[in-house]
Amino acid sequence: LSSQERSMRLRRWYELMLENKDELARIITAENGKPLKEAQGEITYSASFLEWFAEEARRVYGDVIPASAKDRKILVLKQPVGVAAIITPWNFPSAMITRKVGAALAAGCTAVVKPAEDTPLSALALGELANQAGIPAGVYNVVPCSRQQTAAVGEVLCTDPLVAKISFTGSTATGKVLLKHAAGTVKRVSMELGGHAPFIVFDSANVDHAVAGALASKYRNSGQTCVCTNRFLVQKGIHDKFVEKFAKAIESELHVGNGFDAKTTQGPLINEKAVEKVERHINDAVSQGASIVTGGKRHSLGKNFFEPTLLSNVTTKMLCTQEETFGPLAPVIKFETEAEAIAIANAANVGLAGYFYSQDPAQIWRVAEQLEVGMVGVNEGIISSVEGPFGGVKESGLGREGSKYGIDEYLEVKYVCFGGL
Repeated sequence: LSSQERSMRLRRWYELMLENKDELARIITAENGKPLKEAQGEITYSASFLEWFAEEARRVYGDVIPASAKDRKILVLKQPVGVAAIITPWNFPSAMITRKVGAALAAGCTAVVKPAEDTPLSALALGELANQAGIPAGVYNVVPCSRQQTAAVGEVLCTDPLVAKISFTGSTATGKVLLKHAAGTVKRVSMELGGHAPFIVFDSANVDHAVAGALASKYRNSGQTCVCTNRFLVQKGIHDKFVEKFAKAIESELHVGNGFDAKTTQGPLINEKAVEKVERHINDAVSQGASIVTGGKRHSLGKNFFEPTLLSNVTTKMLCTQEETFGPLAPVIKFETEAEAIAIANAANVGLAGYFYSQDPAQIWRVAEQLEVGMVGVNEGIISSVEGPFGGVKESGLGREGSKYGIDEYLEVKYVCFGGL
């Protein structure tokens, strides 16, 4: 299809997602327990990638470069890489698909999506709407599989010579396995892997704003997002004030419950294993001297529900500051100097997102440049947007998604030397 035709069909897919927003959101809540209001927000966010890349489809520009010889022209063409294999997680079962597939289809690629085994229905629902939008058969493909078959299917996608590109969002450990598989045929690879986000609150910060940002950054989707804050670093001068206000906000604003209940802000964790990890991190921290300020145990609702938890007196030797928890646990470390906070933040081998609150302009520039992460929130706890390039550094991944850069991940640059002129 021409770029205009691809644009029109992506745009129609976007419109259909918004027309069916409530139904799509209910599927997400039923699959992973996310509160319905959050699920509705995900569908809006998810659809925005189809709208964005519908527009970008018509802006894949090549180049003409001045040649050193008079009888030739140097041209640069951008062409689709080919079949793209898309492997997505359960925590954003719709948005992680459209962020990748929107770019792939806009570039002229076809896509094979392997959704997380916990959330296949969201991917299939998108497929139904793709059909209604006029996306040709065979362009958007979904391959659901069981947990037992996940590794085998992933290996096939990464090793089959017909697949030209792999895009994966998930854990760093799984990403490394897929990279090894993809190396055999030297595939183009995008990886959005695990995070361990620091959230630094300096003495100059507006504490109320920092608490609001902390609540949003930590407890969205019950702490089960790649860019969730995992470590809070609070400067000595405002430490006690921040912890006190943060605890009050947790207790008054967060409500654990069924995702379909209107008042719920915290749904269940994805499975028993996730709950056990939160418990392990809390028990380890408490055994080393940390204090539970609020929460700290499974919720009375039982099953996979866990109380939003805040720990103080935390040190860098505790598991919760060394591993990504992926749950509703907020550990707070007290620090004294800016250099100390930067050193702690950058000690991780991953670097997806980082956040800090400060009202000192010079400090804002210094810290924003020194944090070893792919995305920085300055006085802001929610940073994801279709316009911004999403991705990390170090072991948090390769490439960028969304933004004007996202479509480049699905394009090859071809140099054409046109001689004899």
